[in-house]
Parts: sequence; C-alpha cells; structure tokens
Amino acid sequence: METDDAPAQPNDDCVETCTVSVKGLTENWQKWSNDHCENQKHNPFSNSKVIPPQIQRGQEGYGRPLEGSKTEQRGKDAHSHISREVTELCQVIMESGESGDDGRPAVRFGTLFERYVTISNKLVGVLLRARKQGLVHFEGEMLWQGRDDGVLQGLKPAEN
Repeated sequence: METDDAPAQPNDDCVETCTVSVKGLTENWQKWSNDHCENQKHNPFSNSKVIPPQIQRGQEGYGRPLEGSKTEQRGKDAHSHISREVTELCQVIMESGESGDDGRPAVRFGTLFERYVTISNKLVGVLLRARKQGLVHFEGEMLWQGRDDGVLQGLKPAEN
C-alpha cells in the first residue's frame, strides 16, 4: 500500500480567487466612489465648487428630462396613456354620435358626458387634448356640465 506522505498542498485556485475577489471589491468600491464624486459635481445641493452646466433656452434638450432617466420614461408612459384615452374618446364619439351634414360623426356634450363618465372622469381634459391634436372640434374654450350639454362635439376629417 503506497501512501503519499507529502503534505497536502493548499488549493492555489482558492487563494487566487479570494485575492481576485477582494481586488474586485476594491475596484468596484473605487469606481462607485469616483462616480459619486463626479455626480456630486453636478448636484446643485452639494457643497462642491463646480457649477453644473446649464442648458439655455433654445438649446437641444432644454425643458426635457435627461435621456434614459426615470423621469423620461414616466413622461413617455403618460404620453402613451393619454393617447390611448384620446383614441378611446374618438371611438365613443363615432359609436354614440350621429353623422352631421358634412358626414362626420358628432355628439352633444351632455350625451357624451353621460356615456364617457363610466370610462373616465377626465372627459373635458381628454377633449381639450384631442382638440389640441386636431382630432376633435367644438366651440368655446372650456366645456361645463349642464351649461354646455347642447354643444356638439365633432370629429375632424382626416388631413390628406
């Protein structure tokens, strides 16, 4: 029976892995620290002396959130949501409206309010948005329930 009397050698892979792991942690911490310091240079509430760059009116990106930020994503989500509501409003007008002299569907505000209030409580805001997009036409600046129940809401013809 042969036995190896040589002492067991430590596993070099484990030692190297542990060293790389600690080194990796150190590098990650340093990278985080550097990134944090750089971000603080642009933070208007920090005590750093660097003044963050200001985008002036007329420059690209003025009045817009940073590209890729959560604020930008929330804005995109809100835009797609209101677009769906405007589309749904136009569909309700087409379904509940009657064709006018010009062939476009139109419905009175009171009727539209009664029908649409089960879908959304923001009818006037959605109507204003649809008018801004050129999809709906009605007279006046604002519509009021009761007072403007007889005002016709008409879909605008598609532009060629």
